[in-house]
Amino acid sequence: MQSSSFQPSGAPTHRFRPSFSCLLRALIAHHSHSRRSDVTSSDVSPLGLFERYLSLWVAICIAAGVGLGLMAPGAFQAIAALEIANVNLVVAVFIWVMIFPMMVNIDFSSLKDVGQKPKGLCITLVINWLVKPFTMAALGILFFEYIFAGLVSPSDAKEYIAGMILLGVAPCTAMVFVWSQLVRGDANYTLVQVSINDLIMVFAFAPLAALLLGVTDIVVPWETLFYSVLLYVVIPLVAGYFTRKALDASGDPERVAEFTAKMKPYSVIGLLATVVLLFGFQAQTIVDEPLVIVLIAVPLLLQSYGIFAIAYVWGYFWRVPFTTAAPAALIGTSNFFELAVAVAISLFGLESGAALATVVGVLVEVPVMLSLVALANRTRHMFA
Repeated sequence: MQSSSFQPSGAPTHRFRPSFSCLLRALIAHHSHSRRSDVTSSDVSPLGLFERYLSLWVAICIAAGVGLGLMAPGAFQAIAALEIANVNLVVAVFIWVMIFPMMVNIDFSSLKDVGQKPKGLCITLVINWLVKPFTMAALGILFFEYIFAGLVSPSDAKEYIAGMILLGVAPCTAMVFVWSQLVRGDANYTLVQVSINDLIMVFAFAPLAALLLGVTDIVVPWETLFYSVLLYVVIPLVAGYFTRKALDASGDPERVAEFTAKMKPYSVIGLLATVVLLFGFQAQTIVDEPLVIVLIAVPLLLQSYGIFAIAYVWGYFWRVPFTTAAPAALIGTSNFFELAVAVAISLFGLESGAALATVVGVLVEVPVMLSLVALANRTRHMFA
């Protein structure tokens, strides 16, 4: 059944162009331990030189993308036109190089350990699927239909809310390995949380997104959401599963880490190029409406810190060990931006407010998550 979707006039529709976040996540996911390894040393940083100064490289690429987008808009329009079956060929090359090794790091054999520590998993799943999507929708409506009502048009407000909702219903997948390592969390249990989250997302993302987008009076074609999940979750997961199975069959526990490490040079190229492309596509909007960027960032920041506080305090009072509670809270706070941006662009267009909102989400995540990691490490002594 085909239904109409709310979108800005003249905006291109039904195009899948993922965000650079998946590339960022895949790039540093190779630092995650396999299910046979454990994070025991506080002296060895899981981040290399590139990742340690990630905010700097991202800032440089954002500036380069915006600058190039303003100087040569025709070039970016030409790149945007290179697509087959609504998939941009240039960006598709980058994302598939990145998503594949990211998914290889997910070990579904760890699902057998799900019953050993149910409290941490319970926190993660409740926050990701019963709290976070609804609080994100509520904050979006509160700020853009009431607090910021006089600063943006009603049509733009709906799109910003839609983008925020798509962020809220897309829980993180691979970046969680890095957050877990930075707080010296239980690496094996993090794999359990990621694996189960991905399985739930395959079935829950589209219905939940459609439900919450409907609350904002935006009618969404379910077919588009379904194909987004299929393209950016199901297919990479299946490919990653069989590749990991082949690597594990060798009997060498380091094969997975070695495989993803070999992909790192390509990951760096893909990451930097996609950052430039994404912000080149959005350059004019970013320059013309800097206030909008700030307005979108406000509820996103409140959502991030609020969700972390709920999950972290819950883990504390429930007497969950720090090595499980801290990653659970960080997992609930982070987002699966590649899926959110892809769906936003597909539903509302590349230059839409919904796509812009998801891009702003990318901008705030790295500094926010690093600050939360620092907070968790400083309060480690409070946990059992």
